[in-house]
Amino acid sequence: MRRYRIVYVDAFTTEPFKGNPCAVLPSAQDLNPEEMQMIARETNLSETSFVLPSSEADFRVRYFAPWGEIPFAGHPTIATAFLLASEGKIALHENRARVTFQFEIGVLPLEIFKDERGIKVVMTQQAPQFGTIVPWERVRSCFNLFEEEFLESLPPQVVSTGVPFLIVPLKSLEALRRTEMERGALKNLLEELGISGSFLFTLETIDLRNDTHARLFNPYGIGEDPFTGSASGALAAYVYSYLNPKKILRMEQGHFLGRPGVGEAELVFEGENIRAVKLSGYAVATLEGEIKLPG
Repeated sequence: MRRYRIVYVDAFTTEPFKGNPCAVLPSAQDLNPEEMQMIARETNLSETSFVLPSSEADFRVRYFAPWGEIPFAGHPTIATAFLLASEGKIALHENRARVTFQFEIGVLPLEIFKDERGIKVVMTQQAPQFGTIVPWERVRSCFNLFEEEFLESLPPQVVSTGVPFLIVPLKSLEALRRTEMERGALKNLLEELGISGSFLFTLETIDLRNDTHARLFNPYGIGEDPFTGSASGALAAYVYSYLNPKKILRMEQGHFLGRPGVGEAELVFEGENIRAVKLSGYAVATLEGEIKLPG
């Protein structure tokens, strides 16, 4: 049997069993993509991270959901960098480090800091791209909400900082709480748009220190994600452009799943244009063991 070390890490939290869990295999260089997919189905988490050598960056990472490979994702990046730093594979000098990860979408930098709360990872996402605006009538058919619960003065729109999401603004936290996905209708809409998820949000929050509360709906498998780092970068750009010109946003998610998480998004500008989005979060390891493969 071939044995590979596997660690479960909760991202966007400092407390175990909160935030978004990710399985990380820190030494996956001998695995082929078919085996990675098989392991991701076995963990049955929204993403499993595989760490590989890279000739272009400090590390190469590949992320797999149970249904297929994902070119980039936020919470596996936080989880993976946290684990590598906590185990000394990323050396911290004066409690900080800067490294690069090679993703399927390209090479991106990460910053890592150690403070009294633990290890914080800051990932840099790409400049936002604002895509298709979707009529409210199409969006209403995808969720069990009343017409007055949508923030109709703003458009549902596809936004990407590496991975595209349909961003949908709602008026209240209560509207977001009672949102129910109509899986078939949402799947049809997302397939037309060529994307995999819809990110609904409101400016009402449970923790008044935060700026947004969001929920991610994916009709293809996981249903709902506790904290979605890649979508949070897109949301920060949307909020800045349409609602609140703040360059730093505290974002909460996952409370309605019993896994509350918090991240912070900072918009980086070049002149008046957003050049990148820096998304940061803490993480904590919760489970460690071996996964066995034949051969």
